[in-house]
Amino acid sequence: MSATLIAHARSREDRALVTDVIAHLDAQISSARSLLEVVLEQGAAIRARDVQTVVRLAGILRGEMGRRQMLEEERSRVLTRSGERLGVPAEGVTLALLGTLMNPPEAERASARSAELQGLLHELQREHSTNRALMQIELGFLDHLMGILSLDGTNGYDTSGSSKSITRPRSHGGLHVLDLRA
Repeated sequence: MSATLIAHARSREDRALVTDVIAHLDAQISSARSLLEVVLEQGAAIRARDVQTVVRLAGILRGEMGRRQMLEEERSRVLTRSGERLGVPAEGVTLALLGTLMNPPEAERASARSAELQGLLHELQREHSTNRALMQIELGFLDHLMGILSLDGTNGYDTSGSSKSITRPRSHGGLHVLDLRA
């Protein structure tokens, strides 16, 4: 094969790889936006204590995570192809190295998409962490409330904030849980 044919074949392979890299970044951005939308909606439902919506959105989140897994598998394939073309291991592929296969507008587009993806993933992680913290607070409160309502002498907090038994027997065998005297 002549050097010209090899260069032409390599250029065609590079074009296909560049197209795949940019398309993959677009797919990652679309997925991250979808996830962020669900996580934001879930945060609102948690704050509103809308249990049905929180559970429904958890199912949607699970489905989105399945799609993310497929994207991660595709990412591995793109990185492997890129590494083979660049002569580096897949884990050594960087956007700067990929930029050597791109023309300047493509490299700029890929860089902008990569930055957008990183921003979306950061925001997604932050919102998800906030939701988890809110859920833990709500679950802690519910656990405490269920302990109080179980009427089994479980410790709770009295009006001065100390933890002691908050139930006391009543004359007819019931338990007095709340002292509503002013």
